[in-house]
Amino acid sequence: MTREEAEVLLAQKGQSHVLRGFDELNETQQQELLGQIADVDWDTVALAGVQKEIPLGELSPLGAVEVSEIEEREEEFRQAGLEAIREGKVAALLLAGGMGTRLGFDKPKGELNVGIDRTLYIFECLINNLMDVTREAGCSIPLYIMTSEKNNDETIRFFEEHHYFGYPKQDVAFFVQEMAAAVDYDGKLLMEGPGRLATSPNGNGGWFSSLAKAGLLEDVHRRGVEWINIFAVDNVLQRIADPLFVGATILSNKVSGSKVVRKVDAYEKMGVLCLEDGRPSVVEYYEMSQDMAESTDEAGNLLYAFGVTLNYLFRVDKLEETMERRLPVHVVEKKIPYMAEDGTMVSPTEPNGYKFETLAVDMIRMMDDNLPFEVIREKEFAPIKNLHGVDSLDSARELLKKNQVEL
Repeated sequence: MTREEAEVLLAQKGQSHVLRGFDELNETQQQELLGQIADVDWDTVALAGVQKEIPLGELSPLGAVEVSEIEEREEEFRQAGLEAIREGKVAALLLAGGMGTRLGFDKPKGELNVGIDRTLYIFECLINNLMDVTREAGCSIPLYIMTSEKNNDETIRFFEEHHYFGYPKQDVAFFVQEMAAAVDYDGKLLMEGPGRLATSPNGNGGWFSSLAKAGLLEDVHRRGVEWINIFAVDNVLQRIADPLFVGATILSNKVSGSKVVRKVDAYEKMGVLCLEDGRPSVVEYYEMSQDMAESTDEAGNLLYAFGVTLNYLFRVDKLEETMERRLPVHVVEKKIPYMAEDGTMVSPTEPNGYKFETLAVDMIRMMDDNLPFEVIREKEFAPIKNLHGVDSLDSARELLKKNQVEL
């Protein structure tokens, strides 16, 4: 994009302030700003202050392949999963764009040390979990790692420094999540510094489009990958490319699968897998009515019983179909640091604008069907979202110790 093209476009959008001070920028800064302007999704920006909550359809319960059935069919599921893995049909994808800010840690979240008497990083835990499967299968599994602009270089440096924790380097590829511009309450693009739009990662729902934009979809096809298991960085106990999960999903003839845990109570703060207008969907706990959250079957079991753990399996051909449709955009009020007109930097103490996010859970809605696959939470669910309390470093350490992980 040229300066002249940018001037015309910004004038049409009522955003001419973005080029203020353009002549004071060096050539590199000018080109970077023009590139950012060219990447702005104006349809998304137009949602600021207009779109509220995305309306829900008619909800109904969705059961799961429960632990009892999984135990009965364990060998069948395992062999089907191992066969797919050995044939190179399965890849893993780590969502690792976040920073450890909420943990008082100004580095990529995966670099957090969860060890007590020894050093054990989150990234290391996850690689160890994945290598349990590669040892069983006798082959490596492609691992794609989604970073963000803010942590990409540091994440790659960290993996290099630690020799990929023993994982084959040739089977690991990093890519950067796409960014979305942030706006103030008037819909004006915010600047985070001279010649820099204020941006943030576009939500974990952007992982597949970001993978494609980075050119790695070609690698997926070259390797013959048919299934991608995506997982979040913060759950140190999760099983990745789990043969049981892979095999059960393939044998079900469904195009996607979700690892779920049974909720501890009706109001546990996690997304619930259910049907929405007859299609699989994930509904957040705060979106459910009291009657719905507390509803039970004749045996007293919750009807909306299964919460998602952000560990999903998707068939690649169906993912490619979703690229032709637009994921819902969630407009979120946030505190967004910005540069004022006089060049001073402002760090607001209250929300001052909107960020735009897509969510991986919305990809479930775009699938034809989904297999909810129950796992035992004490063995596979130890998310680290806080330093102390529920879903914290403290609770994760306790669960790791219960699972005989040396800390």
